[in-house]
Amino acid sequence: MKDASRRIRTEGLTGAAVSAVMQDTGLTHGGFYKHFASKDELVLESLNEAFREIINRLLKAAKESRPEIAWKAIVTTYLQPEHCSQAESWCPLTALAPEMVRTSEEMKGRIFDELRNYKDLMRPFMPGRRSTDKESAFFVIFSTMIGTVQIARLLPDPALREKVLANTRDFLLRSF
Repeated sequence: MKDASRRIRTEGLTGAAVSAVMQDTGLTHGGFYKHFASKDELVLESLNEAFREIINRLLKAAKESRPEIAWKAIVTTYLQPEHCSQAESWCPLTALAPEMVRTSEEMKGRIFDELRNYKDLMRPFMPGRRSTDKESAFFVIFSTMIGTVQIARLLPDPALREKVLANTRDFLLRSF
């Protein structure tokens, strides 16, 4: 599933052909439909894998730092140049958010469940004393980081990309 997840982050929700994803997973056409009811099911499973990958990476960074600065480790880990150059192995939101908006209502609901899980796992590490403060910080920090990575990916010059990431990282780290 990891290969399918990476292909979808690289080629998009609609760009990844079922046949190519099946090849990545080692499934035949018949085998595909024994495992998945539809392409949407495959996409959802791939998104689940993508969220697991980024969550594990960010949780590792948070847990390896002191509790009071765990959120800073998350920001520093997220705003890496590799996030721009290796979209296939980083946060699915930076790669797929505009496409996720255009999915069916059922898909949006299932994607929302993944987003809620993402938030719930990251919220304890966010700055703030109360749960509502931490939730607000999550939305501000993650929205800023997601947008920053999307903009940085558009830039042709790696040095400029790194400058945009560094400026945002520095701004976030001194804002809370």
